[in-house]
Amino acid sequence: MGEAWIIDTARTPRGVGKVDKGGLANVHPQRILSTVLKALAERNGLNTADVDDVIAGCGTQSGKQGSCIARMAALDAGYSVEAPGMSLDRFCGSGLTAVNLAAMGVMSGAQDLVIAGGVESMSHGSTLKRQAGPTLDSLNTHLRAIHPQPHQGVCGDVVATLEGFTREDVDKLAVESQRRAAHALANGYFSKSLIPVYNDDGSLALDNEEYPRPQTTLEGLGQLKAAFAALYDMPLDEEGLSFRRLVEATYPDLKINHVHHAGNSSGVVDGAGAVVIASPDYARAHGLKPRARIVSIATAGDSPELMLNAPGPAARKALRKAGMSMKDIQLVEINEAFAVVPLKFMRDLDVNPDIVNVNGGAIALGHPIGATGAMILGTLLDEMERRDLTVGMATLCAAGGMAPAAIIERI
Repeated sequence: MGEAWIIDTARTPRGVGKVDKGGLANVHPQRILSTVLKALAERNGLNTADVDDVIAGCGTQSGKQGSCIARMAALDAGYSVEAPGMSLDRFCGSGLTAVNLAAMGVMSGAQDLVIAGGVESMSHGSTLKRQAGPTLDSLNTHLRAIHPQPHQGVCGDVVATLEGFTREDVDKLAVESQRRAAHALANGYFSKSLIPVYNDDGSLALDNEEYPRPQTTLEGLGQLKAAFAALYDMPLDEEGLSFRRLVEATYPDLKINHVHHAGNSSGVVDGAGAVVIASPDYARAHGLKPRARIVSIATAGDSPELMLNAPGPAARKALRKAGMSMKDIQLVEINEAFAVVPLKFMRDLDVNPDIVNVNGGAIALGHPIGATGAMILGTLLDEMERRDLTVGMATLCAAGGMAPAAIIERI
């Protein structure tokens, strides 16, 4: 098996995902992704006719994000028509899955140069009927009887209840995420990979992170109402189906403690990110300097009814494949879909919080569904270089009870 080298990573800033309010809300999603693709090609001097594939994760492949956005964005970026594209949907894990597929292609010897990442315009997706994640009308009644899958936020509260995490626990993590993100932004830690986005007329659309709220305090979060409590008993159909009924089908005696709200859950944003993956032979032949290599990749499945718990199994699987333990990992990026996700991950794998999401996470910065996996991999690599560390891991939960993971090593 050959190696897969990471040549470069780049991403857009995250814009608030509200129609006509966020900096990227009026930019076509193809243009958001093409901005990153173009920047990666230009700053690495890539011959895009050599690109074996452009792989893009996207959680809502409808409307402007339909019609194979990977191919369309590559064309919009001015790539050679010889560079094909493929779009995929693994919910929140789409972006990292795209990178992992690129690594598979290169490591197998079938490909030499692949650009992989993802995009999500959540402001656009909010106008569509289909939302990211399994919705009630996307599950047939037979499947729902086998695996009653509730709302992701409800799952977050269920996991917190089962695991004994309190409202104070999740709020403390949220405040720390904001603090770390504010520190990183103030010191320019994201500048190496951040690519500004421009409107079609050439005017600047966005060149900074819009979502962070550095003024967040524990006291302020304590005043927010739990977001999913009212949703829990809301009738979902004419027969009175509710998320409570779905949860109690699996956990009949559970007395749920609703702890999550907008302040300790991932932000709704727009953005894109991508990674250049190349074989060593191709990189050497074309003067491309590697920044890291893919050591191990894995994807795991876990309970669809809990939905958020697969990062731990995915991390363990990647570690086994690499012949490593968690003690070998110096830095971790795990998506803060909800605060309970990194809390459970750190406790289950006995990970020091000081090495996890050191520059803040999705609670502070936002979570553009299909893009986040590629974004956090780039953030991980940038910070490993800044700290002169060697080995890092990225993982994130995905709807349906899944998670991709990747371990990388600096070269």
